[in-house]
Amino acid sequence: MSRTARPRERSETPRKRGLLARVSLGRSFSAVPLELLLLVSAALILTAFGAVMVLSATSVESIGAGKSPYDGALKHGAFVVIGIPIMFLLSRFSVGFFRGVAWAALGLGLALQLLVFTPLGYEVGGNRNWINVAGFTMQPSELLKLAFVVWLGCVLYRKRGVLTSWKHVFVPIVPVSAIVIGSVLAGKDLGTGMILFLIALAGLFFAGMKPGMFLPPVLLSIVAVVGLAVASPNRMRRIMSFLDEDCDYYKECYQPTHGLWALAEGGVFGLGLGNSKQKYGWLPAAADDYIFAIVGEELGLIGCAVVLALFALYAYAGLRIVRRSDDLFVRVVSGAMTTWIVGQAFVNIGVVIGVFPVLGVPLPFLSSGGTSLLAVLMGTGVLMAAARTLPPIEQGLGSGRTRIAE
Repeated sequence: MSRTARPRERSETPRKRGLLARVSLGRSFSAVPLELLLLVSAALILTAFGAVMVLSATSVESIGAGKSPYDGALKHGAFVVIGIPIMFLLSRFSVGFFRGVAWAALGLGLALQLLVFTPLGYEVGGNRNWINVAGFTMQPSELLKLAFVVWLGCVLYRKRGVLTSWKHVFVPIVPVSAIVIGSVLAGKDLGTGMILFLIALAGLFFAGMKPGMFLPPVLLSIVAVVGLAVASPNRMRRIMSFLDEDCDYYKECYQPTHGLWALAEGGVFGLGLGNSKQKYGWLPAAADDYIFAIVGEELGLIGCAVVLALFALYAYAGLRIVRRSDDLFVRVVSGAMTTWIVGQAFVNIGVVIGVFPVLGVPLPFLSSGGTSLLAVLMGTGVLMAAARTLPPIEQGLGSGRTRIAE
């Protein structure tokens, strides 16, 4: 009987294997890291939220100019339609690709930034940080931030074995950073210059630099900020008005005051979407640097809390990438990119609520401005590419750092 049983077992085995076979759907349908899902969710919700708020903030101004109430929103929406596919496209590139193009990207970013000092450049709000080419306007410093982050990651990755030596860190990071930041400060844009400096410090921090090596650049930056403030009467007035409770309402304090009034009028639940009063000519930068005030006025404390929670989710995802990766390039780029986007949001919101003086930096994802939105979405695409180097959800939720495959 044992001889007859054996053939049956052999004949049934292929049938069982056939029933248990799984259909492979390819890598496109494989599990993805949690960090990638968090980044995509936060970025898409913030972008959609921003598009709605830009429509609300610009409709009155568009009507007043004799245009369609959707004019400002359609222009902003065009960059949303362009930026989101670019974000997903960049997320498919390898980190090796970004290391390879880092120097070229920084060179291109600097070349665009220097165009602001040519006849193509023009001044907005006292800052010469814009160019106009055949009716198309852009702010090159926003793209320069993205290129600077990737360049920092590339250089620190190549010097990963000698980062304990100051002279190896100094060249080329300090001279190139000075050129990048100086090109923006030359146009009198102190706010963007401070964000670039913050990016540089974040890159060094996430590369594992010794705390003592941060002291000289921090002291130099303080001296530089004080010098720039004293050298510019307009900038000095803004800083002094921030410290003066009795500043001139009709001059330096006009916009900050109306921003605070907008938040106060919103209360907890807000006046309702589209019902802002300050956007009727009272708040000059309602759709730009002060869009958070419109969020607070129309959607109240609850709407502001949602925006803050989404940025916190974005920061959590970015810092998880730093923690879980063993690749220095991934850690530096992820940490510096997160610091740029979330740090700039923190500065913008701090200006609106009166914690900081007016610095003129947009709120990422939300403020009207095509160049800013494109740069932030492209930066998120690079972060997503970094997240793809991590193990998928089913493999790596409980694991620590993992070494990526080049």
